[in-house]
Amino acid sequence: MTILSWLAGPNGQLLASSCVILILILMLFMSVRLSASYKNNRTYGLLNATLPFFMIQQALLAMLAYAGTAIPPWIHLLATTLQIISFIIINLVFMKLYTHRGTRLKVTPFVVMLVLTFVIAGLHITYMSFAGAEAASGRAGNFIGLDFYALIVTFLVLLDTKGIDMNTKYFASLVTYFIYELAHLADAYAFHGTMPGMQIFAYLLSVVYFVQLFLLLFDWVIERLIATYQSSITDGLTGLYNRRTFNMKAGQLMKRGKGVAVIFCDIDNFKQLNDTQGHHKADIVLKQVSEILKEESAGIGTAGRYGGEELLTCITLDKVKPERVAESIRKRVELETIVTISVGVCIAKKNADIQELVKAADEAMYTSKKSGKNRVTVAPASAAMKQSL
Repeated sequence: MTILSWLAGPNGQLLASSCVILILILMLFMSVRLSASYKNNRTYGLLNATLPFFMIQQALLAMLAYAGTAIPPWIHLLATTLQIISFIIINLVFMKLYTHRGTRLKVTPFVVMLVLTFVIAGLHITYMSFAGAEAASGRAGNFIGLDFYALIVTFLVLLDTKGIDMNTKYFASLVTYFIYELAHLADAYAFHGTMPGMQIFAYLLSVVYFVQLFLLLFDWVIERLIATYQSSITDGLTGLYNRRTFNMKAGQLMKRGKGVAVIFCDIDNFKQLNDTQGHHKADIVLKQVSEILKEESAGIGTAGRYGGEELLTCITLDKVKPERVAESIRKRVELETIVTISVGVCIAKKNADIQELVKAADEAMYTSKKSGKNRVTVAPASAAMKQSL
């Protein structure tokens, strides 16, 4: 017996089903974790309910491959029906996951496809009761109505993705499944199981499809973890580090031992801007100023939002002069936005407490405010030395 004939027989189906079940178990573990973390999202609950159906279907396929004609045809019918139902529901789940929030996903077509699955399965059962099980199913395990309907369902789901902006990897998984259905139909109705290569190809495609689904779900988990992490360390509006993370990053810069400078910026007349032009315009301005801080501190330090319209950056002293960076920020804000900023700078060449440096820079900023706004004030050396003690 060659390896090809071994894989084309029941052993190939058992190997493929075992791989798929293992993948489904991993997917179910991730799905359960997601549903526990996002209890208000019913999509994960639907995924939890669907994955076991696929497991049962794969177990039935492995059992049927060894049992041959000894198993009643309705078991074959059950396996095929479970496959179509699970495919429809799991694609509804993945479309919900990967459809952009602004896009409205229509559930009705999926419901119609599910109903038609039960109708066609019911017609097969009715026909079997009148014509006899073997006559109704033709070649053992083949139910022509459901088999070709499965191909139609796959094609309809593929078409449904063209109307919405879907993930490319998800679309590729549907193409894989469509080719799998074609290979299955060719093996069952064109070659009647006489081509080992076609059977092996179908087994391989089924495993590839579920690997693709696993990777899609894994990517989704990673995206959620990254999003959760980002929201915990950054300000949602400006994208700058929040106060806690800024203090941590600034402390890391300080530990390098080359000295740092804190540049504290406050947008002039920000409350008046809020009152006269509205919060939306004020938020746009805040984002513009934040982007300037990020660009000016890139590669030499870090930037954060301390609260309200107070933004700041901490930079190292080994590459640039803090006064020039502060003036560059002030000048760019004046030229590129509709507001100006008052800036305070505190420089420490030795280890210092970041909170004290921020406090000194804040006081220097208030000096700029009192002196006419839209200017840079450097904290006196005595203040900087005091923070370094």
